[in-house]
Amino acid sequence: MTEEAQRVFDAIEALKHIADPTQRARALGEVLKALPVQNKALKEARQEAVKELLERPGASLRSVGAELGINFSTVQDIVKGYSGSGKNRPKTQGASDG
Repeated sequence: MTEEAQRVFDAIEALKHIADPTQRARALGEVLKALPVQNKALKEARQEAVKELLERPGASLRSVGAELGINFSTVQDIVKGYSGSGKNRPKTQGASDG
């Protein structure tokens, strides 16, 4: 895990250890309330970073996937803005069920 990511997780962990339960509940509530917006912003920032990686000379979905330690299809999903399970993906033209 990167140092930056670890600091984020350490800060989240620290919230659970606030001694005063009122302060702890408020702090946790603030974070929980902001998470959906932050999650969207983080996904967009990751998408931009992956696009930058793909713009490098000679870069491919496979090379970027290898660099990030993820499958090339995950790189493709990130670039397209997909997340979660495949059930939310738009169906391709001519695809049949079954």
